[in-house]
Amino acid sequence: MSFPTTITRFAPSPTGRLHVGNIRTALVCWLAARAAGGKFMLRIDDTDAARSTEDFVEAIRADLGWLGLVPDGEVRQSDRFALYEAAFETLHAAGRVYPCYESEEELSVKRRIARGRGLPPIYDRAALKLTAEERQAFEAAGTAPHWRFRLDAASIEWPDLIRGPQKFDGALISDPVIRRADGSWLYLLPSVIDDIDMTVSHVVRGEDHVSNTAVQLQMFEALGAPAPAFAHMALLVGADGKLSKREGAIGVGAIRDEGVEPQALLALLARIGTSDPVMPVADGADLVTGFAFGHMGRAPARFDPAELAQINARTLHLLPFAAVRDRLPAEIDEATWLAIRPNLNTIFDASPMLATIEGPIASPGFDADDKAFSAQAAETAETLDWSEAPWAALTAALKGTTGRKGKALFLPLRLALTGQDHGPEMAALLPLIGRERAVARLRAAAG
Repeated sequence: MSFPTTITRFAPSPTGRLHVGNIRTALVCWLAARAAGGKFMLRIDDTDAARSTEDFVEAIRADLGWLGLVPDGEVRQSDRFALYEAAFETLHAAGRVYPCYESEEELSVKRRIARGRGLPPIYDRAALKLTAEERQAFEAAGTAPHWRFRLDAASIEWPDLIRGPQKFDGALISDPVIRRADGSWLYLLPSVIDDIDMTVSHVVRGEDHVSNTAVQLQMFEALGAPAPAFAHMALLVGADGKLSKREGAIGVGAIRDEGVEPQALLALLARIGTSDPVMPVADGADLVTGFAFGHMGRAPARFDPAELAQINARTLHLLPFAAVRDRLPAEIDEATWLAIRPNLNTIFDASPMLATIEGPIASPGFDADDKAFSAQAAETAETLDWSEAPWAALTAALKGTTGRKGKALFLPLRLALTGQDHGPEMAALLPLIGRERAVARLRAAAG
């Protein structure tokens, strides 16, 4: 069954800060919704009251806002317990959930015995064989049950949007626990109930959830609801084969604090693991055009912080002054930004670059020939018309009077005027330095 509107949902648990793996999932959900003109929803999975905090809820919202992945609506699982109870009672009446009384130690022994016999370590459904009197005895002894969903022993198949046709044998899957003995909910059933209630059309998540999907498809069917389409993404890996904190599995807040532009992070996460090249964008919305699940591969997607740094620099070089003005020192105007922008790796490099313009700068320590050249350059600079292209005028005049050209001409001038042997284009930089500072620096270099 097709849904009338494309609706995706990002469902983080507020038990920690978002990391790049979370953001990749949120981004693909957002792209899929925007590409289809649909809705991108945020679902806060806060059923784990002991570990969920409001600080993390606010951090999730802040990180999504910084990235421009603004949801079209938000729900919280902690507000929806009545909905879960109603669905649970429906399944109970239909015989699709049942109480179990084994302890974790007893279950562990059962699994160990099954493996020893060469059998799959699935639950043996012993609880279904209990009589009413036996169940009453457990409860009279104070043993509260946990609850399992009873799977049909049938083939479970679906066309995954990324992985292609998927097939599981229901007889080889253990009936999943859906509710703990204390009454709290595990992930599987509430997620299905939410997807039904929110009319979610596409569920996007990591490939480590594939077996969960097999189970949940039967839950959709048991509740008489159409299942959404599923897309299971290959997991992110680092250079050593797994994503360690050193290689980027860190909070988005930390990435932001390192000076990474949100557009750069989005550009990288949108394209790694796909058939599309990673390209910088000035706006995350530019990534929507051409999005397709079919472009996403099944091989692990490699996240490389060095590649993020490169794409960040390229992204920064695209940004107009209006996009960065609020994060720059007040002394940097649009002309200065355009001059220094091509040489920045992060926005934090702008302030040191400003020192190149306003000084003071380091003395180049010239030999006698270059000191004499600097003195001549100072005299020439004083006589120039600075209203238009002073760098071109200065170098042309000095080339004619000194015979210098190429590196012998340009490098001493750059060193004398900026204190560095590389940096922004001098044609853009020299007007910002200005006549007075330029002449003073040339004279200082001349000794």
